[in-house]
Amino acid sequence: MPARTGGQGWALLLVLCGTIFLEGSDVAVLAVAVPAIRADLSLTTGATAWVMSGYVLGYAGFTLLGGRAADLLGRRRMFLTWLGVFLVFSLLGGFAVDGWTLVVARFVTGVAAAFMTPAAMSIITTSYPQGPRRDKALLVFAGVGAGGFSLGLVIGGLLTELGWRWVFFAPVVLAGAILLAALRVLPAEARPEPVRRGYDLPGAACAAAAMLLFAYGIIRLEHRGQGLRPTLGAFAAGAALVAAFVVTERRATAPLVRLGIFRRAAMVRADLAALLFLGAFYGFQFIVTLYLQELRDWSPLRTALALIAMGCDAVLAPTLTPRLVRRYGTGRVVLGGFLLAIVAYGLFLPVGIDGSYGAMFPSLITAGLAFALAYGPLTIAATDSVAAQEQGLAGGLLYTFTQFGSAVGISAVTVVYGIAAAGADGAAGAAPAAYRTALVVPVLMVLLGAALCAFGLRGAGPADGPREGGAPAARDGIPG
Repeated sequence: MPARTGGQGWALLLVLCGTIFLEGSDVAVLAVAVPAIRADLSLTTGATAWVMSGYVLGYAGFTLLGGRAADLLGRRRMFLTWLGVFLVFSLLGGFAVDGWTLVVARFVTGVAAAFMTPAAMSIITTSYPQGPRRDKALLVFAGVGAGGFSLGLVIGGLLTELGWRWVFFAPVVLAGAILLAALRVLPAEARPEPVRRGYDLPGAACAAAAMLLFAYGIIRLEHRGQGLRPTLGAFAAGAALVAAFVVTERRATAPLVRLGIFRRAAMVRADLAALLFLGAFYGFQFIVTLYLQELRDWSPLRTALALIAMGCDAVLAPTLTPRLVRRYGTGRVVLGGFLLAIVAYGLFLPVGIDGSYGAMFPSLITAGLAFALAYGPLTIAATDSVAAQEQGLAGGLLYTFTQFGSAVGISAVTVVYGIAAAGADGAAGAAPAAYRTALVVPVLMVLLGAALCAFGLRGAGPADGPREGGAPAARDGIPG
């Protein structure tokens, strides 16, 4: 694709940002509506859990394949096709009359997101010239996605008041508008060269099955001691399939994943840091939501409005973060985001059962600022040193790590909270203490991430060299 300039470039970015907003808000909107869905369809606890988990399974299981498919089969084609699938199965979810229809709809919607999101990201990285313009586009893209999740909480509360089915119908309207705009705005691309030596179907099958099993095992951790064998079995089978995948890729003439890409230490470190940061962020948001609704008895809408302070990243990511990256470099900005996250999550630890919203606000607004500083620059670091023909793969790897990070974070805080609550055995003040114990998990995750980023900075050379347009290089971030 040619580099995009002027109004044409902004129109393209607007369409792609609409997609990531759709993906981010879709998750948050459903999270608020789950109690109403459960009551209306008379779902069991297990079925309700699968309504939420189905999307994560589909997304995490196929993101790697989705990213590589964009490189091999065409980014525009993958984007438009799977955006259409997303639309159709969101509509199916709105008409669901039983739990399993809803679970299938959410699973396929997750698969669609796994293909269209890496395609959208790789369209950005191949449509804008490397340098400050591409960096800013990636920062805007990441900020809009995070803002979509935060605003989705509020939108979900409002839509649930109208009826939970609107939680599925509203994304259909937005997806339809984005699809029509994309048909006009997305530039035609050269037809991908046929992969004469095959598409590595065995590798694709191993990768998808391994990701599905790992995601299933992580989700099952929330059940703690119940059904431990299936959980351990899922992890063991997933590990075996990873080993089979590595063997397959080494022997394949046209591998799904060129294993040499993992020699890029900057990319791998950025992916691991993103896993830790996203896991901590969503784990924190999850436990705070439980604290407000279960311990404080706040309504879903009131809770959503309280958490909107974390959505400040949608404004700060495209405005403040690019300036900081140009001045200090990607690595230092990412490290600053991790340090702010440590402060944010730590500030919430003393909040008790009678704490005012004023006492919570500094923690929530700092968490949003931390996200604005860390997540966008991490996407730059994860793709900046990767060749154009592997940008889809790099995006797929990044989103695979972030999806597992979110699953790990939520499952970990759930497990720790359950153990702490069970150990207290109904003692006075046990509930607030259990929430505080669970909050230690995101604190530890961002501490580990900060150490990882600091280790990368230690190996960096002098401040950033010049980049295109005279701006400092962002490539120093998470260096190898």
